[in-house]
Amino acid sequence: MASSESSNAPLLRPVPGSYGLPVIGALRDRLDFFYFQGQDKYFESRIDSNGSTVVRINVPPGPFMARNPRVVALLDAKSFPVLFDLTKVEKKDVITGTFMPPASLTGGYRICSYLDPSEPTHAKVRKLLFSILHSRNDAIIPTFRSNFSELFATMESQLAQQGGKAEFNKPNEMTSFDFVGEAYFGVRPSATDLGNGGPTKAAKWILFLLHPIITLGLPMIVEDPLLHSFHLPPFLVSGEYKALYNYFYNAASQALDTAESLGLSREEACHNLLFATILNSYGGLKVLFPGILANVANAGQKLHEKLVAEIRGAVAEAGGKVTLAALEKMELTKSVVWESLRLDPPVKFQYGHAKTDLQIESHDAVFQVKKGEMLFGYQPCATKDARVFGPTAKEFVGDRFVGEEGRKLLKYVYWSNGRETESPGVNDKQCPGKDFVLVVGKLLLVELFLRYDTFSAEVGKELLGVKVVFTGVTKATSGPATE
Repeated sequence: MASSESSNAPLLRPVPGSYGLPVIGALRDRLDFFYFQGQDKYFESRIDSNGSTVVRINVPPGPFMARNPRVVALLDAKSFPVLFDLTKVEKKDVITGTFMPPASLTGGYRICSYLDPSEPTHAKVRKLLFSILHSRNDAIIPTFRSNFSELFATMESQLAQQGGKAEFNKPNEMTSFDFVGEAYFGVRPSATDLGNGGPTKAAKWILFLLHPIITLGLPMIVEDPLLHSFHLPPFLVSGEYKALYNYFYNAASQALDTAESLGLSREEACHNLLFATILNSYGGLKVLFPGILANVANAGQKLHEKLVAEIRGAVAEAGGKVTLAALEKMELTKSVVWESLRLDPPVKFQYGHAKTDLQIESHDAVFQVKKGEMLFGYQPCATKDARVFGPTAKEFVGDRFVGEEGRKLLKYVYWSNGRETESPGVNDKQCPGKDFVLVVGKLLLVELFLRYDTFSAEVGKELLGVKVVFTGVTKATSGPATE
């Protein structure tokens, strides 16, 4: 493990970097970010040109849509956690950064993700989310296994019928959408009036919500003015949103009863549940699961053999049952999930306004930031920091977090909007479903390696992650009979 500490006292220096000319500078940076350089190179080039991992830059969407595109970017593992410290940063209306989507896209309400913990509604919604996760805890494993066993059975049929290939991403979207609805509320969305259209409706709504900070891969001359300069009219997605809302209002009736006891109206609570379930849970799994499989496929058969031994051994010890206690014993399996979250966190950007004048420390210097300035963190820079993770910082190392020394690195895993060594609470902004995500990530590997000894896949790029196409599986030759 590379040390993140410096033996010398850091120097106090002004934050380097330039915002460029008004409008023109932000526009040029936006084009670099989306088209000329891409996200990673955009930030890496600013680090290199300024000789600093704390820099002044513009972040999208920039001209015409951003309240102010100018930020102080924190691009290393040491400075980044300032964004979690609520004594130093305010989190009001910053979940999407320097722009704010129209409230009509969320039923006219400022959803919990946009609220600072100092606002009264924040704690009420967080209590509701924790209540759902706690009350449905026993449903997660059986619901996951029933949904994803169907997915893998379907893929096996496709492998046999479609020239030895089966795409994972598309069926994963439907399966993950059904899973989160059934796991949280006991009702599969596809068994309601939504039918199989839930993921498509969700994708369209997410596009309208986040289009200023995403790219669809269209030609720049078409896409940039269309997506990054003006808000798409919310009425164009109102039908999709209403259909999603109706599912949650009917399926989540018990949760909405709880919401009323907490002082929330059923309507406001329902809009919050829709946002949290679709954007946070479903949107996260849509990206995470292909990422895990891509990493494991590329790692090769030796890792597969180790995972098979660990997973089947733990399940056998549990009497053939997949239990939370059995999952907890799977140290390598957990490490693989953490490593995937470290390399490709589902949410890459964090923001906050400085509450007071601050001194922010990187590995090499201390920087003065004024009250009110927007702080921005690009998480992949922080979680691939070579000063912490050494020469393999940008590589997938499946057993990185195994053992005592490996566990010491967990405090530098930030995917949940907090350290992996910390637990979310009512009065912070860490992901309420942090433990849920780790459990389902492990369950994906458990379902895979209880079923197969090994597998092969082609891995490519998609707009918001990776694309995985299975090219072969070897059915399990031994292992515990599972319930």
